[in-house]
Amino acid sequence: MRLVSRPVRQRALVAAGAVTAVVAACISAPASAQASPALQEVMFVGNNWEGTATVIKARGDFARIGRINVIPDKDRRLAEIYLNPIKLIYFLGIRETVGEGHDQFVDDMYATPDGTALVASRPSFADVVSIDLATGDVKWRFPVSGYRSDHMAVSPDGTRVAVSASTSNTVHVLDINSGRELGKFTTGDKPHENIFSKDGRYLWNMSIGEVNNDFDAPWQDFLKGDRKITIADTSSFQVVKTIDMRTRLDAAGRSDLSDAVRPATLTPDDSKLYFQVSFFNGLAEYDVATDKITRVKTLPKNPATSDDRTTYVNDSRHHGLSMSPDGTKLCVAGTMDDYATVVDRATLTEGPLVPAAKPYWATVSGDGTACIISESDADQVTAISFATGQKIVSVPVGDHPQRVRLAHIPADWTGPTD
Repeated sequence: MRLVSRPVRQRALVAAGAVTAVVAACISAPASAQASPALQEVMFVGNNWEGTATVIKARGDFARIGRINVIPDKDRRLAEIYLNPIKLIYFLGIRETVGEGHDQFVDDMYATPDGTALVASRPSFADVVSIDLATGDVKWRFPVSGYRSDHMAVSPDGTRVAVSASTSNTVHVLDINSGRELGKFTTGDKPHENIFSKDGRYLWNMSIGEVNNDFDAPWQDFLKGDRKITIADTSSFQVVKTIDMRTRLDAAGRSDLSDAVRPATLTPDDSKLYFQVSFFNGLAEYDVATDKITRVKTLPKNPATSDDRTTYVNDSRHHGLSMSPDGTKLCVAGTMDDYATVVDRATLTEGPLVPAAKPYWATVSGDGTACIISESDADQVTAISFATGQKIVSVPVGDHPQRVRLAHIPADWTGPTD
């Protein structure tokens, strides 16, 4: 029998231990410590009536990359609804009121931080789902309280998603990867837009009240319900402040305006809020520190736009507002007036009126140089230069595009394009 000297044995044991340690480290290392797949920057365009999300490039020519089916479980969801009389009443009610005769299958959407899934709110199904981008399957589903889900917002770090539950006056905050509810808080009637503060510490919610009734005359405004901004702490989910814009608008001499706050955007330093309200072709500026409306801007009226407020879609006159990354320009979707325009924030002077077919949202391109609007009546999105205010390009998408969101997904993902 051959004997191995002690030094040789010791060196062998040390080498074996080192190999074992390396293997163990590789096995136990968290995913975040391992190499992440390359991601591409894209935009999700939610085609509400079709139940799909068109994926386009986030800059350049904004060309289409692929399409995602956001309702792969449609048959199962419909079976549940048709077997529940109360759910069926709300489902059909959504179709005939806010849906303009159509089901609302996708409202808002974001990508998970690793880019492997799309997370979307589906109003007619009253839920939020995560769709695996590799398989197209539902990874998780969160039914909201009540009978309709609406606008969402994602936290600055990308790990949390907030969703408005329209009929229960509730905002749910979920873990974006698992769908687990982290907390919730109560809002005014019909919570709508959500905005996280830049540091993620606070969440602003805007409630718009009853937009599906025809009590639209100014003297009937009180019949629209309890409308307010609710600000919650994102650690405790306790409400830290409520803002009734009725009193602020009245103090600014604008008692003629509705206090139903629609799309809104905060400045880069969170010092000012710009927002749209129901029935109004324009926007207002609110100073956070002084708690006052500081300016109101009326934008041009399209001569072809009816003065009959009951014809405005869900009380929206202008619905869609975004801000350039440097905070110098605002982009406005003039929904019922069929145009979009870039507004200088210092002077509130509008630029060229870019014709658009019922634009219903406005966001910012990946490089921050363009505003992207969804044209819900033309089934396309259009890019407008922040610098010149002129149209850059229009890209066809799906049926009735509304929300458009920036996202990052695997660089090799294409998806079906038909």
